[in-house]
Amino acid sequence: MTSGADATGDAEAIDPDVDLHVPAQRAETAGWHKWPVLAAISAGGAVGACARHGATLLWPAHEGTFPWAVFWVNVTGCALIGVLMVLVGEGGRTAPALVRPFLGVGVLGGFTTFSTYALDFSGLWERGEAGIAFAYAGGTLAAAMGAVWMGASATRAALNRTAAP
Repeated sequence: MTSGADATGDAEAIDPDVDLHVPAQRAETAGWHKWPVLAAISAGGAVGACARHGATLLWPAHEGTFPWAVFWVNVTGCALIGVLMVLVGEGGRTAPALVRPFLGVGVLGGFTTFSTYALDFSGLWERGEAGIAFAYAGGTLAAAMGAVWMGASATRAALNRTAAP
């Protein structure tokens, strides 16, 4: 999303999130305006949470082992967040109003999980599996951050390649 052209004619990027301290932006969440957004987030969250739960059922973590399903869910979700933020937030592209709440906050927010990650770490730690716990904590952090960067970079490269004459 962009706020308009500056003196050079380039569009200035803006944060698409609502700042509740700004009365004009706060109006976007007043009255009936909030219900379509909340419905999109709720529907997306249900889809994402069900997909994550399905992944943990398909690849359950056994006591004392590395929780691979939650690790890969979080890494995959972060890569997709990188893709999404480029597609809807850069280059002057605009998406339909409910795409970002549905996909970003809803589907990907419900799919990725900090709570299960923390619970897995805590369980490993309490069972005396400190090595696995710290490998999981550090590995997830590094892989998730790298996945956001890779998803965003690959999307930018693909968009630049298709835009080149």
